[in-house]
Amino acid sequence: MNGVGERRAEDEKKASLKFGPELFEILSKLQEVELEDVDLDVGDLEIWLQPSAIATAPKVVAPPVTVSKKGKPSTIIEVDFVPPAETYSGRIVEVQLGATKSDGGTRGKSIILGGERSPAYYLFENSTPHPPTITLDVFDTTIPLAKAVKMHVEEVVGDPVAWAKLAVDKFGAEMITLHLVSIDPLLNNTPPKEAAVTVEKVLQAVDVPIVVGGCGDPHKDLAVFEKVAAVAEGERVLLSSVTLDMDIEKSAKLAKKHGHVALAFTSMDLNHARELNRKLYEFLPREQIIMDTTTAALGYGLDYAFTIMERSRLAALMGDPELQHPLSSGTTNAWAAREAWMKMAPEWGPRELRGPMWETVTALTLLLAGVDVFMMMHPAAVKTVKEVIRKLTTGATKGKPEQIADWVTMKI
Repeated sequence: MNGVGERRAEDEKKASLKFGPELFEILSKLQEVELEDVDLDVGDLEIWLQPSAIATAPKVVAPPVTVSKKGKPSTIIEVDFVPPAETYSGRIVEVQLGATKSDGGTRGKSIILGGERSPAYYLFENSTPHPPTITLDVFDTTIPLAKAVKMHVEEVVGDPVAWAKLAVDKFGAEMITLHLVSIDPLLNNTPPKEAAVTVEKVLQAVDVPIVVGGCGDPHKDLAVFEKVAAVAEGERVLLSSVTLDMDIEKSAKLAKKHGHVALAFTSMDLNHARELNRKLYEFLPREQIIMDTTTAALGYGLDYAFTIMERSRLAALMGDPELQHPLSSGTTNAWAAREAWMKMAPEWGPRELRGPMWETVTALTLLLAGVDVFMMMHPAAVKTVKEVIRKLTTGATKGKPEQIADWVTMKI
């Protein structure tokens, strides 16, 4: 070992001297010691904590549990549940459809939609101010219908006045949607004046609020709405619909001038819905706008339709002013699903039952998203959805928890 190595070894020996008793005695008299340029080579290290420095969690005493003779619990612990109620800054605008005599119209009653302050049926937060309503579809010309639907309206197909009366008198329709299909330039190309006469006759035949639907051609629809709005002035009709590719200013101004409501229709895009509403606000009060973000049927995009509507409602409640409008659903789109009307394998069941169920499930799904008005077709589907709405909004019946597992063996 050379001289440098010997000196380094000597330094390490001096630095690694063990603590003697005198040093410990000196250290015991001090509360704090600061060491500089010191390396500690520690073998076993023990840290002692005073009992007072240990935070102990509060002891939770569980409710007593009844135990059977075999040592297994025989009862469930009962704990009170308090729903996590929230308060939202937004509120859905109230919109009136139909005008009674006191309002300047001739309807037997009017219907108020909207007013919600909480998500659909969060009754532990707020009650439902106005229950959703259902409007039955009527067409101004003969169209192909599923057998399950046609069997109920066969004698009035092609006669919109008789069809509207049947819907109200026999099926108890609260509203009527008159689809002016014949105005389509690719079909009958019915002139606007003639279409307006049909609307006027339906208004005289029934006294419920009505929706007037166009054919989807933006130019023809606007020309027809202009005549319809005039003959139905003061009746507060829902014009279905106003879209981004229409003359929005003209559409909104005629609705305002004649006291009607505009159905703002967009195709499953909340940004488009906001844009259309924003443009309508320039000419039309918020209380004269209802939204329709498009309904896709069960199995054909229903999940996406639900998501868009739910997002719209939650955004509105959280303060988005451009989405704070009642929602409409063209639930009749359920009949565009092949499974609703086609003859299929036996395991699919009879289409006379399958079709109404398809429409019912489509409606009930969107009911939970917050839809305020449903456009529907089959009387049995309408009756079922009405009953569910009644039970959800009034608490007409209470569940029976003891029967919760019976669905496994239930026969339909």
